[in-house]
Amino acid sequence: MEDVKIITTDELHKRLENGEELHLVDVREDEEVAEAIIPSAKHIRMNDIPSQIDYFDKDKEYIFICRSGRRSENVCYYLQEQGYKVRNMIGGMLEWNGKTTTK
Repeated sequence: MEDVKIITTDELHKRLENGEELHLVDVREDEEVAEAIIPSAKHIRMNDIPSQIDYFDKDKEYIFICRSGRRSENVCYYLQEQGYKVRNMIGGMLEWNGKTTTK
């Protein structure tokens, strides 16, 4: 199995500040994103990813986010096997120092 590409919280923060159009997906549970979510992130719970597969476009790269990086890594492996371009934000929201909003 091919390793999943990663992005650090600092790299992501810089890319967002530079105005890059990124496709962020937060896979945490509802109560977790209610506290804080990166403003441009779409919220799709990890367990809902298979039923929401039509949301994803194989021509775009998606950056997945969770609390620590473990759940998002699992989602990345799943979608990568389906042929999607994915990247995991390592450290998750525990290491995120950028802007957040509440849902």
